[in-house]
Amino acid sequence: MRSGEAKRLLWTEIDAKANTIRLNNPEKGSNPRMWQVSPTLIGMINALPKTHERAFGAGPVGSMKSTFWKTRKGLAYKLQNPRLLKISFHTFRHWKATMLYHEKPDTLYVRDFLGHKELRNTERYITIARTIFGPGTNDKFIIKIAANAEEAIGLGENGFEPFDVVDGVRLYRKRK
Repeated sequence: MRSGEAKRLLWTEIDAKANTIRLNNPEKGSNPRMWQVSPTLIGMINALPKTHERAFGAGPVGSMKSTFWKTRKGLAYKLQNPRLLKISFHTFRHWKATMLYHEKPDTLYVRDFLGHKELRNTERYITIARTIFGPGTNDKFIIKIAANAEEAIGLGENGFEPFDVVDGVRLYRKRK
């Protein structure tokens, strides 16, 4: 999510039992959206002080950004790496979108994840992924077969997708 969206995130939009975060108040005319997140992230968010209805406090988004900038500057100095100064909150959004497309080259999936209304706004991540990784670099799969419905359910729960039937046997695959 964008930094302003994170700053406006309400405690009521975080479901610790289902490990989900709902974004009901998006920026820039984006669509509302919901993400499945790790229990670790839910734990880190729940460790924040609950002094306001917003998860990241009542202050303006600028206060969060200035804290980030100060921390980034200190790390760049400590690690003697001036490239760290080029990282912004939005850099993480771009990187996540690029990696999502690389892992699962589905433009509509990335569009919905980011909340874009226009597909053309998402297409930049296709270009970035192809530039970084080259075309077709993630076309390697793990292939499995399911002997029965129980095995098929297990494969589906582990991210495998059915893609073909050979000699009456359904094949499942998942990107490496």
